[in-house]
Amino acid sequence: MQTLTLSQVTKTFEGNAALSSVSLAVAPGERVALLGHNGAGKSTLMKIVLGLIPADRGEIHIVEARPGSHAARAATAYLPENVAFHPALTGVEQLRCYLRLRGEDPADAEGLLDRVGLGEAGRRRIGTYSKGMRQRVGLAQALIGRPRLLVLDEPTSGLDPVSRREFYALLDELAQTGAAILLSSHALTEVEARTDRIAILSRGHLVADDTLTNLRRVAALPIHLQVSARPDAADEVARRLAGERHNGTRVDLVCDHDQKLARLGQIAELGTLVEDVHVIPPSLEDIYAHFSGRVPS
Repeated sequence: MQTLTLSQVTKTFEGNAALSSVSLAVAPGERVALLGHNGAGKSTLMKIVLGLIPADRGEIHIVEARPGSHAARAATAYLPENVAFHPALTGVEQLRCYLRLRGEDPADAEGLLDRVGLGEAGRRRIGTYSKGMRQRVGLAQALIGRPRLLVLDEPTSGLDPVSRREFYALLDELAQTGAAILLSSHALTEVEARTDRIAILSRGHLVADDTLTNLRRVAALPIHLQVSARPDAADEVARRLAGERHNGTRVDLVCDHDQKLARLGQIAELGTLVEDVHVIPPSLEDIYAHFSGRVPS
């Protein structure tokens, strides 16, 4: 059973389609990255999932409940890009407040703050926190009640590189316990390695929804090969491979996806003339640019 299911969801504002027949599902333990330019429909989709606005058409289910229902709210946690908390409260006081609102034990506040790396700062007023620290409080709040679906909108905004790595490690733990994660982000290099599936919205249309490996295969974008030649053989390697020589001993090649194995075979035939080779597939940024331009008329 899917944790989140959207089927043919459509939403218009003043005659303009924000979402056009969007179908998307997130399974328990799955991490799905939702990508799209500003105005692509990401925020509208998230608001519909959270029950903040209704869809014009289509079906949405969160653990078999309708968005906005008590069951759906109990199963869902949300972390916005810019969190807002009372600056006069400490981290512990703020979380105790939210725990009481969710019917949970207020004594869990310190443990939640420890989990997001704020244990030592829990007794300080939130007004003294940095943006990244406030984002961690927001994540701690999102963890209240062991949600089955996490909806995260630019969740690493304001976090330093170490904190971002810790954040994704925590998401990995949550996914392993069965939480479904729908994550919107512009930080493509982050989500490339830390999500299971990529969903791309463009002008209200879902133009891609698959693993990065499958999207690369479908897009069939060129692959780059960087060959490190033996210092005294760079010219010969470049000539025999019909590549471009750069930085002394590096030879750059570009090939289609279905030519990769053949080109690697040609490189292997050069034997000791070659010291190393790096295969550079299309990045998520390349994939995003490719699919976001393919919008139905």
